[in-house]
Amino acid sequence: MKTLKIKQIKSGIDRPLRQKRTLIALGIKKMHKERIVEASPQMLGMIEKVKHLLSIEEV
Repeated sequence: MKTLKIKQIKSGIDRPLRQKRTLIALGIKKMHKERIVEASPQMLGMIEKVKHLLSIEEV
């Protein structure tokens, strides 16, 4: 399974609560923090919901 490096590049302030909780579920708590995740269907679904706040790279 491939892995992805996700990084928050935009703030979660003034975003719906659902998007804020999705960021926390992805494990991103602060701006410009990176996390490496496996590209499972669940993770891809969460990333799709907040992709406008993230930078995504394939590792």
